[in-house]
Amino acid sequence: MVVQQHRSGGGARAVCALAVAGVMAATAGCSAGGGGDRAVADERGGADSLDVVRRAAAVLAGTVSGTGTAAVAGTAPDSGTRTGTGTAEVRTSMETAAGGTRVTIRGRGTYDLRTRTGRLTVVLPKDPAGEDEHRPITELLAPGALYMKNRGAGVPADKWVRVDTTALEDGNLVTGGVTDPMAAAELLRGARQVTYVGKTELAGVAVRHYRGTADIGLAAREAAPGSREVLAAAAKGFSKDTVPFDAYLDEQGRLRKVRHRFSFANEGPAVEVVSTTLLYGFGVPVSVRLPDGRDIYTGQIRQR
Repeated sequence: MVVQQHRSGGGARAVCALAVAGVMAATAGCSAGGGGDRAVADERGGADSLDVVRRAAAVLAGTVSGTGTAAVAGTAPDSGTRTGTGTAEVRTSMETAAGGTRVTIRGRGTYDLRTRTGRLTVVLPKDPAGEDEHRPITELLAPGALYMKNRGAGVPADKWVRVDTTALEDGNLVTGGVTDPMAAAELLRGARQVTYVGKTELAGVAVRHYRGTADIGLAAREAAPGSREVLAAAAKGFSKDTVPFDAYLDEQGRLRKVRHRFSFANEGPAVEVVSTTLLYGFGVPVSVRLPDGRDIYTGQIRQR
């Protein structure tokens, strides 16, 4: 499943492109904790909710404290109060709906929030007839780049496909079938009109649920350097500047789950993409070794 956005002829059109070609071909005509209530605001929501949601990415990266008043009031904590999350286990899902057909791509792996690198195994759905089993795709996430192994037809089994995510018109928010976890968090820096929904529980962890919309352009301007370029690309490429989201933060202000809803206009059926990222198992060891140049495939990639 791959969707890229282009502004063309005065309107946006969804184009099925690059990373996991063929998933939608036959279906939609497209190849497509504790301490610190102040850290997550209170039930009154309002400005506190907006500020806390915008700070979720910074809390994950450890650039602001996840507890106490600093996370709310905007004061810069000293180095001794920084509570960097460091690493996490990740689960993702990306559901695409077009013309009454839905397909879901799922991913699972680990991610280093400090270096913005991760390794995920991405599982594609069966073909509509249920006969074809797609081998899982290994994806390596890095600032400005996406590496894929078992990319598809025509790519040798021992080679990687490298994609410059700053050149993708969606900034790789949906192209690779997985939204980069840090980019998903950084999108919240552009949060607007945030509503506090209420307390709930997520995999046994107490969380608070917030709902709102994110301005991609604002997020790009506010994001850390490692995410700024890809979000800037997305800000130029998407037909709509805002993305609805649901975010779930724990008692330390850390993002535990985020769901974004992307909508693409097309000449055919409208395409809806719901991207969900779940973060847990903080502190897990993460080791990501990026491929050497000789291991990068540069030949023709055939469509499945």
